[in-house]
Amino acid sequence: MPMPHALSNSWLRGEGQWRGWTLTGISRISCRNHEDTYWLSFALFKSYFGGAFDEDAIRNNFVLIYELLDEIMDFGYPQNLSPEILKLYITQEGVRSPFSSKAIDNKPPVNATLQVTGAVGWRREGLVYKKNEVFLDIVESVNLLMSQKGTTLRCDVTGKVLMKCFLSGMPDLKLGLNDKIGLEKEAEVKSRPTRSGKTIELDDVTFHQCVNLTRFTAEKTVSFVPPDGEFELMKYRISEGINLPFRVLPSIKELGRTRMEVNVKVKSVFGAKMFALGVVVKVPVPKHTAKANFQLTSGRAKYNAATDCLVWKVRKFPGQTELTMSAEVELISTMVDKKTWTRPPIQMEFQVPMFTASGLRVRFLKVWEKSGYNTVEWVRYITRAGSYEIRC
Repeated sequence: MPMPHALSNSWLRGEGQWRGWTLTGISRISCRNHEDTYWLSFALFKSYFGGAFDEDAIRNNFVLIYELLDEIMDFGYPQNLSPEILKLYITQEGVRSPFSSKAIDNKPPVNATLQVTGAVGWRREGLVYKKNEVFLDIVESVNLLMSQKGTTLRCDVTGKVLMKCFLSGMPDLKLGLNDKIGLEKEAEVKSRPTRSGKTIELDDVTFHQCVNLTRFTAEKTVSFVPPDGEFELMKYRISEGINLPFRVLPSIKELGRTRMEVNVKVKSVFGAKMFALGVVVKVPVPKHTAKANFQLTSGRAKYNAATDCLVWKVRKFPGQTELTMSAEVELISTMVDKKTWTRPPIQMEFQVPMFTASGLRVRFLKVWEKSGYNTVEWVRYITRAGSYEIRC
């Protein structure tokens, strides 16, 4: 993650790190652009060095690194970081590290003129598949901090749209989401009121370089010529209108110096036909805990002395269901006065397929290619726990 440092009123210095290596740059572009440039630069160097990026590779390819940096930067701005394009006119091969076990990528050459001027350096021509398929995943992480009484103190969702494309030729894809701006623009173009239903306000949206930003500004739809294979189409953040997948009601009572009662109720708020997988609830206990006796409605639980917490695991948690864990904790009695126990928050881990905490949905995914072949589109949703904490 780049760390920006202000050098003057308009200049920033950023740093990107990868496995102990630091790449530093100075420019007027934003911190987010710094981050993308650093990661693409690392990928470019790895491509030339045979998949390795270590101290030996840098020493052996010092001149090549200078040549690449001179080619990809103009007046301090990154221009072209595509390995497939740069290898067409920087033909010098890197000295491969003897510790690298990855094979050098020998993809067929692409049309350099088309790629550089047409801005589709992420996809080569002549791709042919027997079955044309598109896989789209919306993956979200829920971050929550809730008080003991159930008041939400902090909540947001970070999401990304992942795609895997196996399409012939040079297809043009158009993706429609139920975001507020896109639906209002569609209603304006078609001169009809917006359909009823939940609309989403996306914050901090970033796109893959394949997205046509001009068309997005004009039409508010995501249009793009996709790279071949797997890639991240966009990232976003949402801070309002979030549907929490779980409600947690904890109760921890200290009964004297040697006993403690723990009761935790967890209710799934998503639909009854859905279910969560790999649910883990971690309830903190004092360091001088001796043992714990459990009563559960589902799953299994144990005391983990290494992390000082009670770990409750439920393999499959149905929707619209309330499960409880009760535990009687025995504490080690000592003659020394102990410090007041500051209760850390309860933490949760989970994964809910076919559910989005933001309510984001795919309205349409259209594929157009001049040959007119048929495609199969697959869409999947999944919500995971980010920092999901409940104070107790």
